[in-house]
Amino acid sequence: MTDLDALVLILDQGAVRLITMNRPRARNALSRRLIRELYTALTDADADASVRAVVLTGADPAFCAGVDLKEAQQLGTAYFEEFREHSCINATGRMRTPIIGAVNGAVFTGGLEMALGCDFLIASERAVFADTHARVGILPGGGMTARLPHVVGSAMARRLSMTGEVVDAARAERIGLVTEVVAHDRLVERALELAHQIAEVPAPTMAGLKEIYARGQEPVLSPALAAEQEIAAAQTRDFADLGERFSRVSARNKGQIAGE
Repeated sequence: MTDLDALVLILDQGAVRLITMNRPRARNALSRRLIRELYTALTDADADASVRAVVLTGADPAFCAGVDLKEAQQLGTAYFEEFREHSCINATGRMRTPIIGAVNGAVFTGGLEMALGCDFLIASERAVFADTHARVGILPGGGMTARLPHVVGSAMARRLSMTGEVVDAARAERIGLVTEVVAHDRLVERALELAHQIAEVPAPTMAGLKEIYARGQEPVLSPALAAEQEIAAAQTRDFADLGERFSRVSARNKGQIAGE
């Protein structure tokens, strides 16, 4: 398989692994194949003791458009079943290895949930962020309502989820969604610099630091994640016409909602 065929590109630089979603024509929307391959790449990196830090990014022009509306339209609930066994969205938040999200462009819905699972984000000046779950008629099930308030505060998180408004890179930095904004052509370089700094820390120390942060967040995140998954799953089961609903939403919002 060549790089043109691979949906996930992997490059090791010493103890740092760069993972790139490589479906640029679809803005790296999460097709079933990409879901599986990205899940494997993330879990393999986490299991590899030689990998001390991970950088996750997307092939330009987008980081990840989230749900693949075309596959969701065609397959309905069968599309979402892929996340049960191979949830790349949840994988970032479960990693023991430090992971930095390098957001190079648009990141919407499930793509944003996946990014929020990273330890922190840096962004290109071209990056834009939006929680468009409500606009496509579904509830988030990958941690949006648990992690977004933790990062930007409850009121701002509700605003972003309820309106679906798009946030540019400068505003994302102001509200704490990203920690740094850099020139687009320096994004991966800067992310790798930070990842190498992380990789220099002794492995047991970094593992302990990750564990301390995880335990500190657990009393808030665990019940919030459980509630989100329960309610989202129940609503999805009620949508027998899910494929048809995605078709209507895609037509109405063509050119505005990522993944189409």
